[in-house]
This record gives sequence, C-alpha cells and structure tokens, in this order.
Amino acid sequence: MQSILDISPSNYVRHKIHSQERDWAETNCYVDVWIEQLHALKQEPIAAMPFTLTADFEGDQWTFFKFQLSDLQALYGIEVQELVVWRSLILHIEEQVKLGRPVLVELDSMYLPDTAGTAYQREHVKTTVSVNKLDINARYMEYFHAQGYYSLEGEDFDKIFHLTGEKNGAILPPYVEIAKLHDMRHPAQNELVETSLSLMKQQLLLLPKSNPFIAFKQRFEVDFKWLLEQSIDTFHQYCFVTFRQFGACFELAANYLNWLTNNGQQELEAATENFKQISEMTKVYQFQLARAVSRGKPLDLSVLDKMANCWEEATQLLLKKYC
Repeated sequence: MQSILDISPSNYVRHKIHSQERDWAETNCYVDVWIEQLHALKQEPIAAMPFTLTADFEGDQWTFFKFQLSDLQALYGIEVQELVVWRSLILHIEEQVKLGRPVLVELDSMYLPDTAGTAYQREHVKTTVSVNKLDINARYMEYFHAQGYYSLEGEDFDKIFHLTGEKNGAILPPYVEIAKLHDMRHPAQNELVETSLSLMKQQLLLLPKSNPFIAFKQRFEVDFKWLLEQSIDTFHQYCFVTFRQFGACFELAANYLNWLTNNGQQELEAATENFKQISEMTKVYQFQLARAVSRGKPLDLSVLDKMANCWEEATQLLLKKYC
C-alpha cells in the first residue's frame, strides 16, 4: 500500500463547506476535490478563493472556475505540475503517491462508487479525483472526490484503469497533475489573510470589463427557445455550464468575503449579501426554468436583471475598497 495521508473513508471529516447547508452542495469537480485535499492537508481552502470573483460569461458557457495554481503556491507552498502520461497510468500514480505527492487525475465516474445514484454504473462522465492511497496488488484505491473521501476496489479498480480486456488505442491518456508538498508550509493566520488579500486585489484587476449578466441575458433569450426543442440530457448539460457554474461560484465568493470579515476585514457585508443573493436566485430560477421547459411555457427573464444589479453593486464595492 502506497499512502500519503493516514486517513480512511470511515473517519474522514469533510470541510465545513461540504458539511453545512448550502444552495449548491457541489460546485465543480476540480474545485470540490481541492477543497477536500487542502482540508486534509490541514490548510484552509477558503483563503485561496479570490478566483471566485472573476467569473465571466464566455459566449456559450460561464467560466469553469478553478483554484489558481499560483495562488496555492503563494499561500501554502504547494507546487502543482502537469504529469505526462507516457506509460501505464496506474504505474505513474503508484510512483507519485510513493513520493508523497497527491495525484489529481481525470477518471470515469462510471466506476466511482461515490457517484452511486448518478453516474456510477450508469454513464461515462469525466471527473477529477485526487489519489491518496493505492495498492495495485490488492486492487484498492482511496481518493478525494466531490464532497469527501472514498475508496474503490476489485472490478471498479480494474475498469477505471483499463486493466482488463484488450488495449483500446482510442482511449487517450487523461489529464493528470501532481501536488508537490516538499515546500508546503502552514502560515500564521494573519499571514494567510494578508497573502489572500494580495491575491484578491490581483483578481479584482481581472474582473470582466462589462457586466456578464447583461451579455448572458441576451444569449439566454435565444437559448431558451432552443432548449424547448432539446432532450433532457442537453438541458442538464446546459444548466451545468451556465446556472450551476455561476450560482455555485458566487456562493463561494460570498463564503470567501465572509471569511475575510471573520478575519478582521470590514465593510464587506453588502458585497457578501449581493453575491449570496445571486446564488439563491439562481437556484430558484433553475427550477423555474426546468418547469418552463417541460411545459413549453415562457419564462420571466427579469431575474437576470436583478442578478446583474447584484453583481454590479458587489464588484463596485470591492473595487472602491481595495483598488
């Protein structure tokens, strides 16, 4: 057994973001897995969330928001590098885990037991996990994914690493990253906050040049008519790259500003509330959209104007205070 952290799925305690009542229980696979990986390393992941402030409408989707690798190094001394898969994936993972490096790898949810009830043994869905323990001989792995820490073994192990059957040249190597922990540090709270504030000020300079909700509303008017003619699977995919992305992102932005408030920053309550309102309105609106599509009825778009106003007020308050 190769292992990095001495933990087990039976006694692992999630980060508070994944244990408290939320509008969006999950965000996206990359952010969720880093939240738990950092938490297990006894780091505070919320400090690395200035990236949540810069979400934008990208034309056919919203920004797939992610932890910034440079921020992880600045805050915690964690260096993340891409791993080139030039031989068997499982051998790469074994070697890196042996070196004490978490391996973030794209795998197929079809064989991840923690996705039971959604993708497990139902459909092929790409997702990112972080491997913490691996035993090739025992066909066993423990990994961070979504909201927690899990294990898989046996047939799932064989299938997720393509260890049985003939080689399929059409299966391309996944994207893999390694987290190098040799320079990892645990800064004092005041240093963590100051570094995080510095990173936030850099992110504020990268805010969208125009209100992304205005652009999204214009596109959504066209997309809604198109969605009426699409399958339920297409509807869910559309919601994931639009409403789910910005709803979850701005809830995390509210969490980040609240963390700053709890660590001595003042006059952030209004901005926090505006981001939180976007999250809450988006969750409700997504349900309304589902009903409208299923019944073929029109949908009130004025809530997107309210979101635009919330975004404008929140970002202007932050710019005035920090830039």
